[in-house]
Amino acid sequence: LLVCPACHAAFTWDYEASELVCTGADCGLAYPLRGGIPILLIDEARRPTHG
Repeated sequence: LLVCPACHAAFTWDYEASELVCTGADCGLAYPLRGGIPILLIDEARRPTHG
């Protein structure tokens, strides 16, 4: 089971962006996939945008 390393919430799969997106209400980090492998490093994650 993969969970967000920042908040331990589950992920959803964003097929178009090729990312795993955290479902945590206060987190929402998006982790990239490279060659089909999830890169679960907080420093590599994209921060959510609010707008």
